[in-house]
Amino acid sequence: MAQALASLDWSRLQAFLAVAETGSLSAAARKLNASQPTIGRQVRALEAEMGAALFRRQARGMALTDTGAALLEPVQAMRKAAETAALTAAGREQRLEGVVRITASAAMSMLHLPAIIADLRRAEPRIQIELVPSDATSNLLFREADIAVRMYRPVQQELVARHIGDAGISIFASPGYLARRGRPRAPEDLLIHDLVGYDASPLILDGFAAAGMPVTRDQFAVRCDDNAVYIALVRAGCGIGFVQASAGRRDPDLEEIVLDLDLPALPVWLTAHGAMRHTPRIRRVWDALADGLARAIAK
Repeated sequence: MAQALASLDWSRLQAFLAVAETGSLSAAARKLNASQPTIGRQVRALEAEMGAALFRRQARGMALTDTGAALLEPVQAMRKAAETAALTAAGREQRLEGVVRITASAAMSMLHLPAIIADLRRAEPRIQIELVPSDATSNLLFREADIAVRMYRPVQQELVARHIGDAGISIFASPGYLARRGRPRAPEDLLIHDLVGYDASPLILDGFAAAGMPVTRDQFAVRCDDNAVYIALVRAGCGIGFVQASAGRRDPDLEEIVLDLDLPALPVWLTAHGAMRHTPRIRRVWDALADGLARAIAK
């Protein structure tokens, strides 16, 4: 089958993969940054070329036929081979210029990366940076990003990772809130204050439970999972919140509340594809991120 596939139009095979993996023409179009009619035409053209239907149209999308299911794995293998070839070629690029795409959580992108990127751009004006703030996992194997800043260690063998350090968490509130409600003196005092918590994430709840103070989400007066908005809520005086310690200490609108409470720390990892990390521009950005993040989270 591999020999037969090699003669097919790759753009049609990409459209087939996108529909197979997303389950609909509209989702495939978004994934490939194309129009839905274009994706539909490419799929129909591939079906005509193959002489067989590859999808069954359903009320809620597209399902693979037996022929389509048999085609899926070989085409995925072709994509992986193409991506590996592209990575190998890109990894041999020797110029200290060009684009480096970084993905990081919304919190890291807001709290730490702007200053690091500004310093890097002053030192290396020919390197362009694309920053993708997202808590979703980008696929470094398919070059959705060149470098990822993550709060966990990746497991894929093709990736290289470096543990930069652990970002400590501390307790903060606005001066206005503390003037109005008073300052907690012991961990249990937190339970009589307005607390700003997460909506879906269990991180803060787990921290309270580990400290022997089990609480429920209903005990948080305000809840939000978006870290930028979360910090804005604490700054505005909505209650006491839990913020990366180094960022909170730099914020003139927040005061730290030091209590005898063992708060969890967030591990910070840099990750890149092994074939790309030694490309000069990516290595330069990697080193700048490693140095800048290590200093930022240690404060």
